[in-house]
Amino acid sequence: MKKPSQFDAIVVGAGPSGNACAYTMAKAGLKVLQIERGEYPGSKNVQGAILYAKALEEIIPDFREDAPLERHIIEQRMWVLDETSFVGTHVRSADYDKPPYNRYTIIRAQFDKWFSSKVREAGALLICETTVNHLIMDGDQVVGVQCDREHGDVYADVVVLADGVNSTLARKAGFHGEIKSDNVALAVKEILFMPEETIRQRFNIGEESGVVIEMVGRITDGMLGTGFLYTNKESLTIGVGCMLGDFKKNPNRTSPYVLLEQMKRHPAIAPLIEGGEMKEYCAHLIPEGGFHAIPQVYGNGWMIVGDSGGFVNAAHREGSNLAMTTGRLAAETVIQAKAAGDGYRASTLKAYKAALDDSFVMKDLHKYRDMPAVLHKNPQFFTTYPDLVANAARTMITVDGIDKKTKEREIFSSFRKSRRLSGLVGDAYKLWRAFR
Repeated sequence: MKKPSQFDAIVVGAGPSGNACAYTMAKAGLKVLQIERGEYPGSKNVQGAILYAKALEEIIPDFREDAPLERHIIEQRMWVLDETSFVGTHVRSADYDKPPYNRYTIIRAQFDKWFSSKVREAGALLICETTVNHLIMDGDQVVGVQCDREHGDVYADVVVLADGVNSTLARKAGFHGEIKSDNVALAVKEILFMPEETIRQRFNIGEESGVVIEMVGRITDGMLGTGFLYTNKESLTIGVGCMLGDFKKNPNRTSPYVLLEQMKRHPAIAPLIEGGEMKEYCAHLIPEGGFHAIPQVYGNGWMIVGDSGGFVNAAHREGSNLAMTTGRLAAETVIQAKAAGDGYRASTLKAYKAALDDSFVMKDLHKYRDMPAVLHKNPQFFTTYPDLVANAARTMITVDGIDKKTKEREIFSSFRKSRRLSGLVGDAYKLWRAFR
């Protein structure tokens, strides 16, 4: 028999999606319990990350007044690397140096702790160092959670799962299966301490502005993945991530840690991080299966948000904005359901999926729905093409007495020799299909 609900909602997890959800509901006057495994929200996060302002503005409009922000980003660099060089493009604009700023670098441990303080100020109850073992069911309805504490059964009208990649609770409850290794990336990151003045000089930035560099090519040793470098106030965040399936299929390939060390020694990267003192190191999973890997995200008395639902736009390296937006939309669904008195069956909570479909979240994921499959089947985009592009750039720029027409023929010949004309046309079509 269903016991009386102690809370309107329980949110499992205190990352960006869980905090966004708990804050929105608590702010609306709902009785909310938030449960976090760590010693405090953010205690398990050491890495730097990107914060997208728009998503947080819709939840906490004045967040800039006291949020622990590192640098606002005024420049985006995109590099394709071979073994010794890179070819890339920069997007830098004075418009990005004017408030309100569009993106920031953050340190997750600090940011998550701050966000959680806002959740508690809004009226939610937070319990840390507590693991939710499983969901409590009344027939096919989720009615609460069972925790690893004495008298650990807690009841609520609805439970929101924000417990991270490959949600253990969702799997135990049978809401979705084990996440496929081809749909998740294993990323390793380091935070390198560096004097603020050195960072400003090396990246040509001001006291508060910053740069993001995203990289593809030889740094991933032929595997599907990317590298990145962010500027913080007094540190750099550097990392590389590849699909877990590639590591599993090729056990003799470079380990994630060695991959990062090799990347740091690349001639284009080493001068930027020279003298940096490692402060933190971490490895974590990122759901990158995209549109086709999104599981069922709602049911009778439950919803899934953030990484637990696979909400990451790998094409644009966006995650925190999708996490916070899904958390907010789930919260708004609960608020509306309570106001209408319609209960919390799937027939009511399907409004969450409808809101997702109408938002940029699912529209962007749908746009790039074919990208994971295309890139998985075509490793040449991470090996052959970086080499060809870098060699072509070097050939055209080198002044050695050879006429440019001859150089153009040499470049075209190298492309045809490596991929043939049919392969080049086919690859161009595949890329168009992946990014259309």
